[in-house]
Amino acid sequence: MTAQAAQTAIRPANADDCSSLAALSLEVWCGTYLQNGINSHFADYVLSQYTPAHFAAALQNPAERLLVSQNLDGIDGYIRLAHGQPNPVDNQSRTEIMTLYVQPRHQGNGTGLRLLQAGLQLCRDNHWDAPWLASNSDNTSAISFYLRNGFEHAGLTHFRIGDSHYPNDVLRFRSP
Repeated sequence: MTAQAAQTAIRPANADDCSSLAALSLEVWCGTYLQNGINSHFADYVLSQYTPAHFAAALQNPAERLLVSQNLDGIDGYIRLAHGQPNPVDNQSRTEIMTLYVQPRHQGNGTGLRLLQAGLQLCRDNHWDAPWLASNSDNTSAISFYLRNGFEHAGLTHFRIGDSHYPNDVLRFRSP
C-alpha cells in the first residue's frame, strides 16, 4: 500500500461533500469527454447535471448510495450506486454503478479499485444485485479497468444528450 493510500479513507458521502462532488465531476467529465474543445451543447449538459443540488438530491434518495475517497486535503474520487435501475441489455440486475470518478492526478494509485471494492461490498451488504454499468465505448481505459476487476461485456446501449447519442458498453459484474 502506498503512503497516499494509507492516508485515504473510503466513507459514505454527506451533505457537506456536495460542492466537492460537483467540482470533481466537472473536472473528470470534461477532461474525459471534451477532448477537442467545449461547445454549448456539452457545457449546458454538464453544468446542469453536476451541481451541489444534484448531489444533495442523490443523498436523500433511499435507493442511492455515494461513497467518497477522502485524502488529507479532500475528496479525490467517488462511486455512486443506485438500486432499481434495470440493466438495459438483459434486465438481470437492477443495481447500477452510475458513476465512478477519480481525479486524474489520483488515477493509477488504487483509488478507483478501493472505491469499486467498497461499492461491491455495499451491494452485498444491502442484498442488492451484482451491479452493472455503462461506459462510453471510446473510454477504453475505463472499460479495461472494469474488465480486469470482475466485469464482463453484456451488450451496448446509447447515452443521449438532447438529440445526440453516443455508444456505451454495458458491463456487468460476474458474481462469484
